[in-house]
Amino acid sequence: MQPAQGRPPQRPEARTPVVRAREQLDLTDPHPLMTSSVFWRHAAQLATIGMFVIMFGAVLDIARPVIMPIAAAAVFGTMLGPLARFASKRGVPEWVFAIATVGFLLLLVQAITVMVSAPLVEWIGRAPEIVQAIKSKLQALQSGLAAFHGLQSLLGASSGMKIDLAGLVQPTVVFLTPTIGELLIFVTTLLFILLDRDDLRKHMILLFKDPEDRLRVIRILNDVERNLSRYIGTVTMINLAIGAITAAGAWLLGFNTPWLFGALAFVCNYVPYIGPAIVTIALFAVGLISFSSLAYAAIAPALFVVLTTFEGHVLTPNIVGRRLTLNPLGVFLSLAFWTWLWGPVGAFLSVPFLIFGLVIVRHLLVTDDGELPG
Repeated sequence: MQPAQGRPPQRPEARTPVVRAREQLDLTDPHPLMTSSVFWRHAAQLATIGMFVIMFGAVLDIARPVIMPIAAAAVFGTMLGPLARFASKRGVPEWVFAIATVGFLLLLVQAITVMVSAPLVEWIGRAPEIVQAIKSKLQALQSGLAAFHGLQSLLGASSGMKIDLAGLVQPTVVFLTPTIGELLIFVTTLLFILLDRDDLRKHMILLFKDPEDRLRVIRILNDVERNLSRYIGTVTMINLAIGAITAAGAWLLGFNTPWLFGALAFVCNYVPYIGPAIVTIALFAVGLISFSSLAYAAIAPALFVVLTTFEGHVLTPNIVGRRLTLNPLGVFLSLAFWTWLWGPVGAFLSVPFLIFGLVIVRHLLVTDDGELPG
Protein backbone atom coordinates (compact mmCIF):
# COMPACT_ATOMS: atom_id res chain seq x y z
CA MET A 1 0.00 0.00 0.00
CA GLN A 2 1.42 3.31 -1.07
CA PRO A 3 1.54 6.16 1.41
CA ALA A 4 -0.79 9.05 0.80
CA GLN A 5 0.43 11.96 -1.31
CA GLY A 6 2.28 14.58 0.73
CA ARG A 7 2.45 12.37 3.87
CA PRO A 8 5.79 10.57 4.06
CA PRO A 9 5.81 7.47 6.29
CA GLN A 10 6.99 8.10 9.86
CA ARG A 11 10.00 6.28 11.16
CA PRO A 12 9.58 4.43 14.47
CA GLU A 13 11.90 6.79 16.26
CA ALA A 14 9.97 9.80 14.94
CA ARG A 15 6.61 8.78 16.47
CA THR A 16 5.35 10.84 19.36
CA PRO A 17 4.77 9.31 22.83
CA VAL A 18 1.01 9.63 22.38
CA VAL A 19 1.11 7.63 19.14
CA ARG A 20 3.27 4.94 20.72
CA ALA A 21 0.90 4.69 23.71
CA ARG A 22 -2.10 4.25 21.40
CA GLU A 23 -0.31 1.55 19.44
CA GLN A 24 0.58 -0.27 22.69
CA LEU A 25 -3.08 -0.16 23.75
CA ASP A 26 -4.09 -1.60 20.40
CA LEU A 27 -1.58 -4.46 20.82
CA THR A 28 -2.94 -5.66 24.18
CA ASP A 29 -4.38 -9.13 24.57
CA PRO A 30 -7.93 -9.10 23.16
CA HIS A 31 -8.89 -11.93 25.59
CA PRO A 32 -9.40 -10.51 29.13
CA LEU A 33 -8.70 -12.56 32.24
CA MET A 34 -12.36 -12.53 33.27
CA THR A 35 -15.35 -11.92 31.06
CA SER A 36 -18.38 -9.99 32.22
CA SER A 37 -20.49 -13.11 32.63
CA VAL A 38 -17.79 -14.84 34.74
CA PHE A 39 -17.41 -11.75 36.91
CA TRP A 40 -21.12 -11.50 37.65
CA ARG A 41 -21.31 -15.22 38.32
CA HIS A 42 -18.53 -14.94 40.91
CA ALA A 43 -20.18 -11.84 42.38
CA ALA A 44 -23.48 -13.71 42.72
CA GLN A 45 -21.72 -16.59 44.48
CA LEU A 46 -20.00 -14.23 46.92
CA ALA A 47 -23.28 -12.43 47.58
CA THR A 48 -25.01 -15.75 48.28
CA ILE A 49 -22.26 -16.78 50.68
CA GLY A 50 -22.41 -13.38 52.39
CA MET A 51 -26.18 -13.60 52.86
CA PHE A 52 -25.81 -17.13 54.27
CA VAL A 53 -23.16 -15.98 56.76
CA ILE A 54 -25.33 -13.05 57.90
CA MET A 55 -28.44 -15.23 58.27
CA PHE A 56 -26.44 -17.94 60.07
CA GLY A 57 -25.08 -15.36 62.50
CA ALA A 58 -28.61 -14.05 63.11
CA VAL A 59 -29.83 -17.58 63.85
CA LEU A 60 -26.94 -18.11 66.29
CA ASP A 61 -27.89 -14.90 68.07
CA ILE A 62 -31.67 -15.39 68.15
CA ALA A 63 -31.55 -19.10 69.08
CA ARG A 64 -28.72 -18.65 71.57
CA PRO A 65 -30.62 -20.11 74.58
CA VAL A 66 -30.91 -23.44 72.70
CA ILE A 67 -27.89 -23.57 70.40
CA MET A 68 -25.32 -22.33 72.93
CA PRO A 69 -25.81 -25.09 75.57
CA ILE A 70 -25.96 -27.75 72.85
CA ALA A 71 -22.73 -26.49 71.29
CA ALA A 72 -21.08 -26.31 74.71
CA ALA A 73 -22.15 -29.89 75.47
CA ALA A 74 -20.78 -31.06 72.11
CA VAL A 75 -17.43 -29.37 72.82
CA PHE A 76 -17.23 -30.86 76.32
CA GLY A 77 -18.18 -34.29 75.02
CA THR A 78 -15.48 -34.11 72.38
CA MET A 79 -12.89 -32.97 74.92
CA LEU A 80 -13.77 -35.90 77.17
CA GLY A 81 -13.42 -38.40 74.32
CA PRO A 82 -9.91 -39.64 75.19
CA LEU A 83 -10.87 -39.97 78.87
CA ALA A 84 -14.01 -41.92 77.93
CA ARG A 85 -11.98 -44.21 75.71
CA PHE A 86 -9.46 -44.76 78.49
CA ALA A 87 -12.25 -45.61 80.95
CA SER A 88 -13.82 -47.99 78.44
CA LYS A 89 -10.53 -49.85 78.01
CA ARG A 90 -10.36 -50.24 81.81
CA GLY A 91 -13.77 -51.90 81.83
CA VAL A 92 -15.86 -48.94 83.02
CA PRO A 93 -19.34 -49.01 81.41
CA GLU A 94 -20.29 -45.99 79.33
CA TRP A 95 -23.33 -45.16 81.46
CA VAL A 96 -21.21 -45.16 84.63
CA PHE A 97 -18.68 -42.81 83.08
CA ALA A 98 -21.42 -40.52 81.71
CA ILE A 99 -23.30 -40.25 85.01
CA ALA A 100 -20.08 -39.78 86.99
CA THR A 101 -18.89 -37.03 84.63
CA VAL A 102 -22.17 -35.12 84.67
CA GLY A 103 -22.41 -35.48 88.44
CA PHE A 104 -18.86 -34.18 88.87
CA LEU A 105 -19.63 -31.15 86.68
CA LEU A 106 -22.78 -30.37 88.66
CA LEU A 107 -20.89 -30.64 91.94
CA LEU A 108 -18.16 -28.39 90.52
CA VAL A 109 -20.71 -25.77 89.46
CA GLN A 110 -22.33 -25.91 92.89
CA ALA A 111 -18.97 -25.60 94.64
CA ILE A 112 -18.02 -22.60 92.51
CA THR A 113 -21.38 -20.97 93.20
CA VAL A 114 -21.03 -21.46 96.95
CA MET A 115 -17.42 -20.29 96.90
CA VAL A 116 -18.32 -17.09 95.05
CA SER A 117 -21.58 -16.46 96.90
CA ALA A 118 -20.06 -16.69 100.38
CA PRO A 119 -17.91 -13.53 100.12
CA LEU A 120 -20.70 -11.72 98.29
CA VAL A 121 -23.11 -12.40 101.14
CA GLU A 122 -20.49 -11.28 103.64
CA TRP A 123 -19.84 -8.06 101.74
CA ILE A 124 -23.57 -7.33 101.50
CA GLY A 125 -23.88 -7.78 105.25
CA ARG A 126 -20.96 -5.39 105.80
CA ALA A 127 -22.32 -2.73 103.44
CA PRO A 128 -22.13 0.20 105.92
CA GLU A 129 -18.56 -0.74 106.84
CA ILE A 130 -17.59 -0.99 103.18
CA VAL A 131 -19.10 2.41 102.41
CA GLN A 132 -17.33 4.02 105.35
CA ALA A 133 -14.01 2.41 104.38
CA ILE A 134 -14.30 3.60 100.80
CA LYS A 135 -15.17 7.12 101.92
CA SER A 136 -12.17 7.26 104.24
CA LYS A 137 -9.80 5.96 101.56
CA LEU A 138 -11.03 8.53 99.02
CA GLN A 139 -10.87 11.39 101.50
CA ALA A 140 -7.24 12.15 100.59
CA LEU A 141 -8.07 12.52 96.92
CA GLN A 142 -11.04 14.84 97.24
CA SER A 143 -8.93 17.99 97.54
CA GLY A 144 -7.09 17.35 94.32
CA LEU A 145 -9.69 15.65 92.15
CA ALA A 146 -13.08 17.26 91.72
CA ALA A 147 -14.47 14.13 90.15
CA PHE A 148 -14.46 12.38 93.51
CA HIS A 149 -16.98 14.87 94.87
CA GLY A 150 -19.60 13.20 92.72
CA LEU A 151 -18.49 9.83 94.04
CA GLN A 152 -18.77 11.13 97.60
CA SER A 153 -22.33 12.26 96.98
CA LEU A 154 -23.07 8.85 95.47
CA LEU A 155 -21.73 7.10 98.55
CA GLY A 156 -23.71 9.51 100.71
CA ALA A 157 -22.63 12.36 102.91
CA SER A 158 -24.80 11.30 105.81
CA SER A 159 -24.11 8.32 107.99
CA GLY A 160 -27.59 6.91 107.36
CA MET A 161 -26.91 6.30 103.65
CA LYS A 162 -27.47 2.74 102.39
CA ILE A 163 -26.24 1.08 99.22
CA ASP A 164 -28.18 -1.73 97.61
CA LEU A 165 -25.20 -3.95 96.87
CA ALA A 166 -27.54 -6.78 95.96
CA GLY A 167 -28.97 -4.60 93.21
CA LEU A 168 -25.45 -3.92 91.92
CA VAL A 169 -24.34 -7.55 92.07
CA GLN A 170 -27.50 -9.07 90.62
CA PRO A 171 -26.97 -7.93 86.98
CA THR A 172 -23.44 -9.37 87.03
CA VAL A 173 -24.62 -12.68 88.45
CA VAL A 174 -27.45 -12.87 85.93
CA PHE A 175 -25.03 -12.10 83.10
CA LEU A 176 -22.45 -14.70 84.11
CA THR A 177 -24.71 -17.47 85.39
CA PRO A 178 -26.66 -19.51 82.82
CA THR A 179 -30.37 -19.90 83.31
CA ILE A 180 -31.86 -23.08 84.68
CA GLY A 181 -33.22 -24.02 81.26
CA GLU A 182 -29.87 -23.59 79.53
CA LEU A 183 -28.11 -25.57 82.24
CA LEU A 184 -30.68 -28.34 81.92
CA ILE A 185 -30.20 -28.46 78.13
CA PHE A 186 -26.42 -28.57 78.56
CA VAL A 187 -26.47 -31.36 81.16
CA THR A 188 -28.98 -33.49 79.24
CA THR A 189 -27.18 -33.09 75.92
CA LEU A 190 -23.81 -33.88 77.47
CA LEU A 191 -25.24 -36.98 79.15
CA PHE A 192 -26.63 -38.33 75.87
CA ILE A 193 -23.43 -37.50 73.99
CA LEU A 194 -21.36 -39.46 76.51
CA LEU A 195 -23.83 -42.35 76.51
CA ASP A 196 -24.07 -42.63 72.71
CA ARG A 197 -20.61 -41.38 71.78
CA ASP A 198 -19.68 -44.42 69.67
CA ASP A 199 -23.08 -44.59 67.96
CA LEU A 200 -23.01 -40.89 67.12
CA ARG A 201 -19.53 -41.28 65.69
CA LYS A 202 -20.63 -44.27 63.61
CA HIS A 203 -23.69 -42.45 62.25
CA MET A 204 -21.60 -39.44 61.25
CA ILE A 205 -19.23 -41.71 59.34
CA LEU A 206 -22.02 -43.68 57.65
CA LEU A 207 -23.62 -40.48 56.35
CA PHE A 208 -21.07 -40.69 53.53
CA LYS A 209 -21.12 -43.57 51.04
CA ASP A 210 -17.72 -43.16 49.45
CA PRO A 211 -14.94 -44.98 51.40
CA GLU A 212 -12.58 -42.07 50.81
CA ASP A 213 -15.07 -39.64 52.35
CA ARG A 214 -15.61 -41.94 55.32
CA LEU A 215 -11.86 -42.13 55.85
CA ARG A 216 -11.64 -38.35 55.78
CA VAL A 217 -14.45 -38.05 58.36
CA ILE A 218 -12.59 -40.47 60.66
CA ARG A 219 -9.46 -38.35 60.36
CA ILE A 220 -11.40 -35.15 61.10
CA LEU A 221 -13.07 -36.61 64.19
CA ASN A 222 -9.78 -37.98 65.53
CA ASP A 223 -7.93 -34.73 64.88
CA VAL A 224 -10.63 -32.56 66.46
CA GLU A 225 -10.79 -34.76 69.56
CA ARG A 226 -7.01 -34.84 69.98
CA ASN A 227 -6.55 -31.09 69.50
CA LEU A 228 -9.42 -30.11 71.79
CA SER A 229 -8.09 -32.36 74.54
CA ARG A 230 -4.65 -30.81 74.22
CA TYR A 231 -6.14 -27.33 74.28
CA ILE A 232 -8.18 -27.79 77.47
CA GLY A 233 -5.23 -29.49 79.14
CA THR A 234 -2.89 -26.63 78.23
CA VAL A 235 -5.31 -23.92 79.35
CA THR A 236 -6.00 -25.77 82.60
CA MET A 237 -2.28 -25.94 83.42
CA ILE A 238 -1.90 -22.22 82.67
CA ASN A 239 -4.89 -21.37 84.86
CA LEU A 240 -3.50 -23.49 87.68
CA ALA A 241 -0.30 -21.46 87.51
CA ILE A 242 -2.28 -18.20 87.48
CA GLY A 243 -4.31 -19.33 90.48
CA ALA A 244 -1.22 -20.38 92.43
CA ILE A 245 0.58 -17.10 91.69
CA THR A 246 -2.53 -15.10 92.66
CA ALA A 247 -2.94 -17.01 95.93
CA ALA A 248 0.75 -16.58 96.79
CA GLY A 249 0.63 -12.87 96.00
CA ALA A 250 -2.53 -12.37 98.05
CA TRP A 251 -0.90 -14.17 100.99
CA LEU A 252 2.26 -12.05 100.75
CA LEU A 253 0.20 -8.85 100.63
CA GLY A 254 -1.76 -9.84 103.73
CA PHE A 255 -5.21 -10.86 102.45
CA ASN A 256 -7.26 -12.91 104.90
CA THR A 257 -8.37 -15.60 102.40
CA PRO A 258 -5.65 -15.88 99.72
CA TRP A 259 -6.84 -19.33 98.66
CA LEU A 260 -10.21 -17.84 97.72
CA PHE A 261 -8.60 -15.40 95.31
CA GLY A 262 -6.43 -18.17 93.87
CA ALA A 263 -9.47 -20.36 93.23
CA LEU A 264 -11.40 -17.40 91.84
CA ALA A 265 -8.54 -16.54 89.48
CA PHE A 266 -8.30 -20.18 88.33
CA VAL A 267 -12.02 -20.40 87.53
CA CYS A 268 -12.51 -16.92 86.07
CA ASN A 269 -9.43 -17.12 83.85
CA TYR A 270 -11.27 -19.57 81.60
CA VAL A 271 -13.29 -16.53 80.48
CA PRO A 272 -10.80 -14.04 78.99
CA TYR A 273 -11.09 -10.34 79.80
CA ILE A 274 -14.36 -10.65 81.74
CA GLY A 275 -13.01 -13.17 84.25
CA PRO A 276 -9.80 -11.25 85.07
CA ALA A 277 -11.86 -8.05 85.38
CA ILE A 278 -14.02 -9.70 88.05
CA VAL A 279 -10.96 -10.85 90.00
CA THR A 280 -9.39 -7.38 89.72
CA ILE A 281 -12.52 -5.71 91.10
CA ALA A 282 -12.71 -8.26 93.92
CA LEU A 283 -9.06 -7.70 94.87
CA PHE A 284 -9.51 -3.93 94.88
CA ALA A 285 -12.76 -4.06 96.87
CA VAL A 286 -11.33 -6.34 99.55
CA GLY A 287 -8.13 -4.29 99.62
CA LEU A 288 -10.10 -1.11 100.32
CA ILE A 289 -11.66 -2.76 103.35
CA SER A 290 -8.61 -4.63 104.62
CA PHE A 291 -5.79 -2.13 104.17
CA SER A 292 -5.24 1.35 105.56
CA SER A 293 -4.32 3.24 102.39
CA LEU A 294 -5.71 3.45 98.87
CA ALA A 295 -2.26 2.98 97.34
CA TYR A 296 -1.66 -0.27 99.23
CA ALA A 297 -5.12 -1.52 98.25
CA ALA A 298 -4.29 -0.90 94.57
CA ILE A 299 -1.10 -3.00 94.60
CA ALA A 300 -2.83 -6.40 94.32
CA PRO A 301 -5.19 -5.50 91.45
CA ALA A 302 -2.37 -3.72 89.60
CA LEU A 303 -0.10 -6.75 89.85
CA PHE A 304 -2.94 -9.04 88.80
CA VAL A 305 -3.66 -6.87 85.75
CA VAL A 306 0.00 -7.09 84.75
CA LEU A 307 -0.01 -10.86 85.25
CA THR A 308 -3.20 -11.50 83.27
CA THR A 309 -2.19 -9.07 80.53
CA PHE A 310 1.07 -10.94 80.01
CA GLU A 311 -0.74 -14.28 80.18
CA GLY A 312 -3.61 -13.31 77.90
CA HIS A 313 -1.66 -11.41 75.23
CA VAL A 314 1.71 -13.17 75.21
CA LEU A 315 1.81 -16.48 77.04
CA THR A 316 -1.46 -18.23 76.22
CA PRO A 317 -1.74 -17.20 72.53
CA ASN A 318 1.82 -18.35 71.85
CA ILE A 319 1.59 -21.62 73.79
CA VAL A 320 -1.81 -22.55 72.40
CA GLY A 321 -0.77 -21.37 68.95
CA ARG A 322 2.42 -23.42 68.88
CA ARG A 323 0.94 -26.61 70.30
CA LEU A 324 -2.16 -26.52 68.11
CA THR A 325 -0.66 -24.72 65.08
CA LEU A 326 -3.01 -21.77 65.58
CA ASN A 327 -2.25 -18.21 64.61
CA PRO A 328 -2.42 -15.92 67.69
CA LEU A 329 -4.27 -13.36 65.56
CA GLY A 330 -6.82 -16.01 64.62
CA VAL A 331 -7.22 -16.92 68.30
CA PHE A 332 -7.83 -13.28 69.20
CA LEU A 333 -10.31 -12.66 66.36
CA SER A 334 -12.24 -15.82 67.19
CA LEU A 335 -12.29 -14.78 70.84
CA ALA A 336 -13.57 -11.31 69.96
CA PHE A 337 -16.32 -12.63 67.65
CA TRP A 338 -17.70 -15.35 69.92
CA THR A 339 -17.49 -13.15 73.01
CA TRP A 340 -19.51 -10.51 71.17
CA LEU A 341 -22.04 -13.11 70.02
CA TRP A 342 -22.43 -15.38 73.06
CA GLY A 343 -20.73 -13.56 75.93
CA PRO A 344 -18.57 -15.46 78.47
CA VAL A 345 -19.66 -18.88 77.21
CA GLY A 346 -18.73 -17.84 73.69
CA ALA A 347 -15.36 -16.68 74.98
CA PHE A 348 -14.71 -20.15 76.40
CA LEU A 349 -15.89 -21.85 73.19
CA SER A 350 -14.03 -19.52 70.80
CA VAL A 351 -10.78 -21.49 70.54
CA PRO A 352 -12.55 -24.91 70.33
CA PHE A 353 -14.66 -23.56 67.49
CA LEU A 354 -11.54 -22.21 65.80
CA ILE A 355 -9.79 -25.58 66.18
CA PHE A 356 -12.79 -27.40 64.78
CA GLY A 357 -13.00 -25.11 61.75
CA LEU A 358 -9.27 -25.25 61.00
CA VAL A 359 -9.21 -29.04 61.23
CA ILE A 360 -12.09 -29.33 58.75
CA VAL A 361 -10.50 -26.87 56.33
CA ARG A 362 -7.13 -28.61 56.59
CA HIS A 363 -8.58 -32.04 55.84
CA LEU A 364 -10.80 -30.80 53.02
CA LEU A 365 -8.04 -28.86 51.26
CA VAL A 366 -5.07 -31.19 51.86
CA THR A 367 -5.19 -34.27 49.67
CA ASP A 368 -2.33 -36.17 51.30
CA ASP A 369 -3.93 -39.33 52.67
CA GLY A 370 -1.05 -40.64 54.76
CA GLU A 371 -1.64 -43.60 57.01
CA LEU A 372 -4.93 -45.12 58.10
CA PRO A 373 -6.05 -43.42 61.34
CA GLY A 374 -6.36 -45.54 64.44
